[in-house]
Amino acid sequence: MKTLITLEEIAQFGLGIFLFIRLDFAWWWFPALILLPDLSMIGYLVNPQIGAYCYNFVHHKLLGITLFIVGYYLQNQTIQLIGIILFAHSAMDRIAGYGLKYEDAFKHTHLGWLK
Repeated sequence: MKTLITLEEIAQFGLGIFLFIRLDFAWWWFPALILLPDLSMIGYLVNPQIGAYCYNFVHHKLLGITLFIVGYYLQNQTIQLIGIILFAHSAMDRIAGYGLKYEDAFKHTHLGWLK
């Protein structure tokens, strides 16, 4: 099952790259922005509950999908880019085993405990 989930996430990351190359941004924007969503971990400086909330909000794929659709509807490529980066980053994290966080500890994710 873990292999199947990883393959699904790889396909979603590939979809993010495919959607990105259809925008009018230089190629270097993708690698430059792909780790930016991890700034949401700053909430863990307050406490694990705030950290989990901030992390999960930014790493929930529906946020990226929604922003992409809104950007597409408004014909705003910057909003589309933000949605693509959030979506692709979340897929990339899940490929590496980082899931959405529980409120008790950073290493407790919906994919299991991080080692």
